[in-house]
Amino acid sequence: MGPRRTQIERCSMASIDFEDRFARVGPRLDGLGLGLFIFHIFVSVYVLLGWFVSSGPALLFYLFLLPLIAAQWRLNRGCCVINNVESWLRSGHWHDPCNREEGAFLLMLSDWLFRVRPNPKDLDRLSYATVLLLWLLAFSHFSWLSIA
Repeated sequence: MGPRRTQIERCSMASIDFEDRFARVGPRLDGLGLGLFIFHIFVSVYVLLGWFVSSGPALLFYLFLLPLIAAQWRLNRGCCVINNVESWLRSGHWHDPCNREEGAFLLMLSDWLFRVRPNPKDLDRLSYATVLLLWLLAFSHFSWLSIA
């Protein structure tokens, strides 16, 4: 058998060191990277503003969607399915250690927009608390619409 390359040797950027994940901030600049980044932004805006919707069925969908998003973060090792789709399209693997953006979308945005590199655990707590707050706002809006 010939020499086998290790996972680190196959990946030019395989380090998962926290600081190294931000060596290049922002989405990949090819069509796939930009397209999925823009889609990720649209999904994020919907998650942040969806509780404003005044349609009962749309609010029910939103109330169902938020826990699903939080659950998939938890079950998918802190990664969003959108990042996994990009990894799969690029490498054929659902989780790709070469993809530095996988599981780091909010960390990347925080560094890119605010020049702040929060602790990933703290950002996870903030993310789950935000989803809970948004769900409570949507539930109260839905309850108010049901009464009115």
